[in-house]
Amino acid sequence: MISITQNPCESIKQLLDEKYLEYCKSEFFIDTDPIQIPKCFEEKEDIEIAGFLAASLAWGQRPTIIKKCKELMQLMEYAPYDFVMNAEEEDYHRFYNFKHRTFNHYDCIYFLKSLANIYRNHGGLESVFTQAYQKYHDMFEVLKEWHTVFTSLPAAPRVLRHIANVEKGSAAKRVNMFLRWMVRQDGKVDFGLWKNIPPSALLIPLDLHTGNISRQLGLLTRNQNDRKAVEELTARLRELDPVDPIRYDFSLFGLGAFERLKNEDFNL
Repeated sequence: MISITQNPCESIKQLLDEKYLEYCKSEFFIDTDPIQIPKCFEEKEDIEIAGFLAASLAWGQRPTIIKKCKELMQLMEYAPYDFVMNAEEEDYHRFYNFKHRTFNHYDCIYFLKSLANIYRNHGGLESVFTQAYQKYHDMFEVLKEWHTVFTSLPAAPRVLRHIANVEKGSAAKRVNMFLRWMVRQDGKVDFGLWKNIPPSALLIPLDLHTGNISRQLGLLTRNQNDRKAVEELTARLRELDPVDPIRYDFSLFGLGAFERLKNEDFNL
């Protein structure tokens, strides 16, 4: 237990550092996390596409998410990059029965066609995100640029609801989680494939668990889990670790999802 006689910021940092070491373990996270889907692959492009799709489906119960991600990979014959690069129109028919919560087959097909457009015409996902970062050096601007590219194909309004738009206040949790996977290098969970976006620039993948525990710890004052909350919480985490602030995603998610933090431990 962390003593409340310590400086509150030091107490929180000590707790989060301890929980990072506890939770950022391959044997702990991967077996129960959607990141296990891209972990099935060795080639960079397969990892990127499988990771993006797995992150895009990452809402709801974890076992269901993983099951649906595996189904999606099977529909692409566990060759996501090959499918994206070579699929013809009739190949998309196999997805007509795919569904995850409100994400239906037409959403799935749009995502696959958008990825095809990105890899065929924009140099791939790394190129889209990295060029935007080198242009703006601001991840919110990067997310805006990504949204513009990803929605450049004609899209029905029902599809757009599944594509995070920070200009409309979205926290973009699933995209930020994907970016954590691609950019951070910890040798245990995250891949660290992309070398030209620094971990210090990343934004927290804000979800219900992370938001609730951050408020309990006094790291977040905003009630909504939206873009402004992401800005606020990311800024606080950068105070604790300017170089790799989003490593605390493991700590906050773990505390929120796997433990009960007693209010009396931190009377801030």
